[in-house]
Amino acid sequence: MNKDIKKIIVLTTILIASSVLFLTWNAQGNWDFILPLRAKKLAALLLVAYAVGVSTLLFQTLTNNPILTPSVLGFDTLYIFLQTLLVATLGGMGYTQLPLLGKFALELVVMIGGSLLLFQILLRQGGRDLARMILIGVIFGVLFRSLSSLLQRMIDPEEFAVAQANTFASFNTVNLNMLTIGGVIMVVSALMLWRDRYRLDIHLLGRDQVINLGIHYQRHILWILLWISVLVATATAVVGPVSFFGLLVCALVNYFSGSLKHSIRLPMVFLLAAIMLVLGQAVFEHLLGMKAVLSVVIEFAGGLVFLWLVLRKSQSA
Repeated sequence: MNKDIKKIIVLTTILIASSVLFLTWNAQGNWDFILPLRAKKLAALLLVAYAVGVSTLLFQTLTNNPILTPSVLGFDTLYIFLQTLLVATLGGMGYTQLPLLGKFALELVVMIGGSLLLFQILLRQGGRDLARMILIGVIFGVLFRSLSSLLQRMIDPEEFAVAQANTFASFNTVNLNMLTIGGVIMVVSALMLWRDRYRLDIHLLGRDQVINLGIHYQRHILWILLWISVLVATATAVVGPVSFFGLLVCALVNYFSGSLKHSIRLPMVFLLAAIMLVLGQAVFEHLLGMKAVLSVVIEFAGGLVFLWLVLRKSQSA
C-alpha cells in the first residue's frame, strides 16, 4: 500500500477518535441535549477545516507559492469592515436583531461579489497577471482595515464591544440553518474540485505547461479562484475570520506528504485541519474550561509558521 494512502487512513482514524472524544468528553446529564449541541459544533469545525484548508491549498497551487493564503486578497478585512459598518449603521441593538440567515446571505454576496470584481483584473490580462491581482488585494485589505479602525473609533464603547466580539472566530454560536447551507456548498465544491484534481496537478508545472496540455488557462484559473472565494466566504460567514490557519495546515501537509498529487493532498489537508480544530476545541472546552480562545492560539501558531516559512525562503534564496 502507498505510504501516503496509509497516512490518510491513519489521519482518518485519528479524526474519528477525536470526534468521538469531542462528543463524549465530560458528557454528564441529559444526552439528548448534549449530543445535538456538540454535534452542531463538530459540524462547524469540520466545515471550517475543509473550507479554510482546501481554499489555502488551491491558492498556493495557483500562485505556486507556499507562503500565501487567500487572506492576502483582503477577504478577512472585508468581513471585519462589513461587521463594523453594520454596527455603525444599525447600532448595537439593531445589529444583534438581524436575522442570521439574512446576515449570512449578505456576507456571502458581498465577499463573493468583491472577489469577482477583483478577478476582473485577471480576465483583462488573459489570466497572466496573478501577481498584480494579489498586490491589489493586499492594498484593498489595508484599506478595509483602516476603514474598520476609523469606524470603531467613531462609534460609542458599547457598539464597539459588539463589533469587536463579531470580528473573532467563534465555534460556540452556530446556527443550524447556516450549517446546512455551508454543508451543501462544501459537498458541491468537494465533488467539483475532486473532478479537477489532475488539472490542479498540472498547474504546479506552470502556465505554459497548462496551456500546452490543452487546458484553457484563463477559464480554469478563474474557476478555481471562484471556488476559493466561495469557500473562504462560507467559512468566514459561519464562524468568523481565521487568517493563518490554512497556512499552518498546508505547511504541515507539505512536511508530512511525500506527494504533490492533489488526490493525496486534498483529503490530507482536510483531515489535518479537522484533527487540529476538533482536538483543540475539545481541550479548550473540557480541559481548560473555556479560559482561552482556540482561534487566538491558531492565529498565533499560524503567524509563527508564516514567519518561519518567510525566513527559510529568504535563507535558501
